[in-house]
Amino acid sequence: MRTFEAKSIQMKKSIFLLLGFIYFSLGSYAVNVDYTLGMSHPNSHYFEVDMEISDLKEKFIIVKMPVWAPGSYLVREFAKSVNQVKAVDGSGNPLTIEKVTKNSWRIETKKIKTVKISYEVYAFELSVRTSFLDDAHGYVNGTSMFMYLAENKDVAGQLTIKPHQSFSKISTAMKSKGGNVYSFDNYDHLVDCPIEIGNQSEFHFDAAGVDHTVAMYGEGNYDIPTLQRDMAKIVEAETIIMGENPNEEYLFIIHNITVPSGGLEHKNSTTLQVNRWTYDEDGYLGFISLVAHEYFHLWNVKRMRPKTLGPFDYDCENYTDLLWVMEGFTSYYDELALRRAGFYSQEEYLGKLFSTINYVENQPGNRVQPVAHASFDAWIKAYRSNENSVNTTISYYSKGQILAAMLDLYIIHKFKAEKTLDDFLKMLYADFYKKSDVGYTEEEFQATLESFLDEDMDWFFDKYVYGTQIVNYKKFFKGVGLDIRDGNSSPSPTLGIKTKNSGGKLIITTVYAGSAAEQYGLSVNDEIIAFEEYRVDKGDFSDFVQTKLAGDKFDLLIARDNILMTYEITMGEQQRLQYIYSKNFDATTEKQFNHWLRVDIK
Repeated sequence: MRTFEAKSIQMKKSIFLLLGFIYFSLGSYAVNVDYTLGMSHPNSHYFEVDMEISDLKEKFIIVKMPVWAPGSYLVREFAKSVNQVKAVDGSGNPLTIEKVTKNSWRIETKKIKTVKISYEVYAFELSVRTSFLDDAHGYVNGTSMFMYLAENKDVAGQLTIKPHQSFSKISTAMKSKGGNVYSFDNYDHLVDCPIEIGNQSEFHFDAAGVDHTVAMYGEGNYDIPTLQRDMAKIVEAETIIMGENPNEEYLFIIHNITVPSGGLEHKNSTTLQVNRWTYDEDGYLGFISLVAHEYFHLWNVKRMRPKTLGPFDYDCENYTDLLWVMEGFTSYYDELALRRAGFYSQEEYLGKLFSTINYVENQPGNRVQPVAHASFDAWIKAYRSNENSVNTTISYYSKGQILAAMLDLYIIHKFKAEKTLDDFLKMLYADFYKKSDVGYTEEEFQATLESFLDEDMDWFFDKYVYGTQIVNYKKFFKGVGLDIRDGNSSPSPTLGIKTKNSGGKLIITTVYAGSAAEQYGLSVNDEIIAFEEYRVDKGDFSDFVQTKLAGDKFDLLIARDNILMTYEITMGEQQRLQYIYSKNFDATTEKQFNHWLRVDIK
């Protein structure tokens, strides 16, 4: 056993040394990398990928499959869907190929100039971050489809797409060279251009001097003229915020299906996934808000970004403390853009903002994990939530949105409505994208904010970004004439659980930290059977619980692992934070309030 382990360790060392040599060698000269994408049998859900590498000079090469999709911070192990990896030389002669890590393959090239690699990708997860193929359409998110040549991601190339004969249209932001051939500048560019292949409908609108294409897959209750008008309003409002629109063309790919909504940003495109009936009165503003969120990302994260988020390391997690800025600021502006475009009244906007404030401040995890740490831990917490997440972490979307709003209010008050958070973002955009396109570190972000404000901002970052103190809402809102009522509501009885009906059973899904349920021994996955000898379903249980006051005792019959247990519980109580505003203007604060919640687009 020891001899085998020693040989295994030595073999691994040799492979890593070999990989290091290859990376250094390949990085020293230019190669050409082109791809062909086929889908000859859509019902199999397999795409066929050919990768041709030419102008080689080495004895062997390494090709890799990414493990994650930028914008979705979870290692998804895309190599798990790759099959039938083969390699031949330019004449079709087989080459030796060996898998050396979970997502990399070593190919002996024997100093031949051209290697052709072929493989299949199983694609049957329709989401904005994965790929999908069936007899209705194909969708490609590049990191889940295309391998890359190690240490040679900077080379340009072309992608040839061979649609199935039943598919008539290709929608992608890559430049067409004609004949279903598309060019890309480098690997990052290739995988940052999602592709919709099928019989989708397309329409266009012009906004901010940019031609926008909307590719709609699936039936829905949408109205094209309405979408053209309203999506253009969002583009115009956000372009005003940032001062310029960097694109000449932009593509929206929209999947109208029957799953919850979502989106993923790209540099000059986005993919949105919504319920096909979302375009009615109840869901429409949610859709427009999603459009606003993903579109704002073309500035915030795709151009001005943390230094670690581009160029990407596709082999592992890319850590940053700044997702509260990338997603939180974007969440702030997606709602603010709806106000500035005239979709929300002042009261509707404030209702949205205070709903988020009250949500965040009543999450137990908001007192446990700072938002900067939640950003860093996105890879293991945000995308891997469990029954205890509410007690241990906070959303960097929601908490970041609140902090963006507080900074905006602070800037508006300090500069008497002559400057806003918009101006700070323009400064970031100029310094870290337009001048150099290098991205910024956490220290550079704070330093830039301090330079903009001409003051030390340690107090803000120590308390609210790297700390878990309750935001001083009275201080921030006072500058725009809003009085904030003390956030303490009257204590109310609570057991401290969430439940759901599952297969005819009433199941506990969440137990809040410090609650009566936790104190007396209830657990997630317990089945609640009876309340004080009365059998209950979800409705009955809620009614019974509401009859109890803090300090009242009651028996609860539960089943855990099919074992019946009776617990005697004393009802607890909870004091929820409830922030309410009232207007108290003078001439200065009213001016600042109106500037904050102005309407820019008529």
